[in-house]
Amino acid sequence: MKSTMLVALCSTTLLFSCGNESARTISSDKELTSENQTTSSAKPVTKAVLEGDYYTGMFEASGDIKYEKDPTFSNKISIQIQQLENGLVKGKSIVAGNERPFEGQYTQQGNVLTMQAKEPGNDPYDGQFEATIDTAAHTIKGKWMAFDKKLAAPTREYNLKLTHFSYKPALALPENIAGAEMYDKKLQQQDNGQYEAITADALKYNPSTTALKKSDIENMFKGDLEIIRNSIYARHGYSFKNRRMRYLFDQLVDWYIPVSTDVREQLTALEKENIELLKRYEQHADKYYDEFSR
Repeated sequence: MKSTMLVALCSTTLLFSCGNESARTISSDKELTSENQTTSSAKPVTKAVLEGDYYTGMFEASGDIKYEKDPTFSNKISIQIQQLENGLVKGKSIVAGNERPFEGQYTQQGNVLTMQAKEPGNDPYDGQFEATIDTAAHTIKGKWMAFDKKLAAPTREYNLKLTHFSYKPALALPENIAGAEMYDKKLQQQDNGQYEAITADALKYNPSTTALKKSDIENMFKGDLEIIRNSIYARHGYSFKNRRMRYLFDQLVDWYIPVSTDVREQLTALEKENIELLKRYEQHADKYYDEFSR
């Protein structure tokens, strides 16, 4: 199973919320340009702090991929724009358990903004974004290029859509997660057709809404317990650094939107109790292996 990073930016045509403040209206396309006008004569984007909404999609490896370094080919990424004013853009990206700020410049032509922005450069995975922001279609697409060209995947492409994140405890794991392969580098290197798989037990309980008992989970496999526990973090928008979890949630869970690298303060009392119980049983649980020719 292969995956990689993601990204979310805020459109100037929508409502955005900032912290606990009420939503504020950002200038509409009609304010930015006259009807059917698509030239650079459009009025400049008005000053706004665009916290609240994200652009999310897959962060796909492209170009010079170094396969021998076991790259992640596709991660889910979110981008958020925090300032868009007088040609200056600031924001952040959240992908693969890493949250990084960026800033740069943009130009406008009608409903389309063209952005070039850089991350600070003090992280091994920092790079620069080239993006086209369509404020009418509510999309961001473009390319990211790492400063370090020796990375396994130094170039990535993305095509993101506007998303609205909110914590919803009732969100359930999809049925197709049962039978999914869990990433295990050691098994992968052995190339013997054996892999650890999720079973249907992972779908039995929602630990964000149900108080788990020992009898519920004591006979479950390790992978199923991991998935159940990490579904709590996924509902809060946690961006997984752990490859095993990231591959599964990025690829198979449609409602999952990574927006944070630390959600501990957002966990409910019920969720905290369930996490502690699940972790105790994970330590001693057996692994479930499936095997067939690939």
